[in-house]
Amino acid sequence: MRETLAGMPWWVKWVAIPLLVLFVFGGVITSILGALIGFAFKALLFVGLVGGLVLLVKKFGGSSAKSSSREW
Repeated sequence: MRETLAGMPWWVKWVAIPLLVLFVFGGVITSILGALIGFAFKALLFVGLVGGLVLLVKKFGGSSAKSSSREW
């Protein structure tokens, strides 16, 4: 493989082959990246919602939440 690529011009190795890879596997690459980005967004959304819920419970929990935390 190296011998075959060694005789090729630079633009074949650095332009044409990567473009062919993107053309052939572009759908797979974009679907994987989309799934990863979607998962990261959902994970951040979950962390934000849980953090907001904890803050709401601490702020509006009242004295019952404080007394139950002392029992633990």
